[in-house]
Amino acid sequence: MKKGLMVLLICVLSACSSSENKTYYQLPVAQSGAQSATTQGNRLLWVEQVAIPDYLAGNGVVYQTSDVQYVIASNNLWASPLDQQLRTTLVANLSSQLPGCVVASQPLGHNQDTLNVSVTGFHGRYDGRVIVSGEWLLNHQGQLIKRPFHIELKQQQDGYDEMVKLLGQAWRQEAGVIAQAINQMP
Repeated sequence: MKKGLMVLLICVLSACSSSENKTYYQLPVAQSGAQSATTQGNRLLWVEQVAIPDYLAGNGVVYQTSDVQYVIASNNLWASPLDQQLRTTLVANLSSQLPGCVVASQPLGHNQDTLNVSVTGFHGRYDGRVIVSGEWLLNHQGQLIKRPFHIELKQQQDGYDEMVKLLGQAWRQEAGVIAQAINQMP
């Protein structure tokens, strides 16, 4: 009887130890200096929303396995909701790339520009590339500027760590394009 209990206990413990560990990912955030909205002449930018589709809204990091098939990871998860991470990192990236502009995720006042982003792709792909795609809409003093974006970057190493870092790099790259468009406005 004792021998049977011991075998059962070993089986239960080995089953528990073989379960996979969950790994949580956070997008890297650019470091930016402190900003002040009290300085006269500063441009104000409200990042109103970063919207993502349902397949990206879950906890799992998404990986495209073929032209038509996607897998949502069950052990490689976002540490916080992806739309929040995208908005937070976009505000930080724009803040560092627009030194004369106060960028915030909250409304700033009557003379603010507003930016809305719709992300349609933010995932790794079977060919070793990461995809960041969508469109953004900037309202500058009643003038609307709408631009699509599609960025593909090639991973140099395998793994989710590399994929998340590269997704962050592509997102930073698109923030640079947005910053450039803002800088060219009157």
